[in-house]
Amino acid sequence: MKTLKETACGQTVKVTKLTGEGPVKRRIMDMGITKGVTVYVRKVAPLGDPIEVTVRGYELSLRKADAEMIIVE
Repeated sequence: MKTLKETACGQTVKVTKLTGEGPVKRRIMDMGITKGVTVYVRKVAPLGDPIEVTVRGYELSLRKADAEMIIVE
């Protein structure tokens, strides 16, 4: 099981599952990150926070804690 946090820069992955509870999970889904969507990892900041991704044609920055809740393949 790999999370979005562990995905290398420049890789495109597919979301298989969202872990996490309530409002946090809801917020991630509201940003367009849902099961089956492809996510391209554009940049990872030097200290790993935030992670910049492209989802559904727009750019998004995610905290490491949020990226850890997104299971990908």
